[in-house]
Amino acid sequence: MNVPAAWYLVLAAVLFGIGAFGLLTRRSALIMFMCIELMLNAVNLTFVTFARTLSDIGGQATVFFVMVVAAAEVTVGLGIVVAVFRRRSSISVDELSELKG
Repeated sequence: MNVPAAWYLVLAAVLFGIGAFGLLTRRSALIMFMCIELMLNAVNLTFVTFARTLSDIGGQATVFFVMVVAAAEVTVGLGIVVAVFRRRSSISVDELSELKG
């Protein structure tokens, strides 16, 4: 039983939309990072879908690079969030804008 590629693309679009909506509406830095990760996973699903449809390994190879970028983003981002939380006891993005030099 094969699932059509269009279903995967619709799922990826819905996941990307949920991530974009969460990124634009939430003020917590942790929630924003989770929304960015959701958007990156939606893009990965799109790459894998097209790679499977076109019988090309290039899309699946690109997924690995996107995963590396996502892991680096989580590492650096969470390090910054923890450092800011230790100083201010809050991770609200509105309060982080006060740190501009």
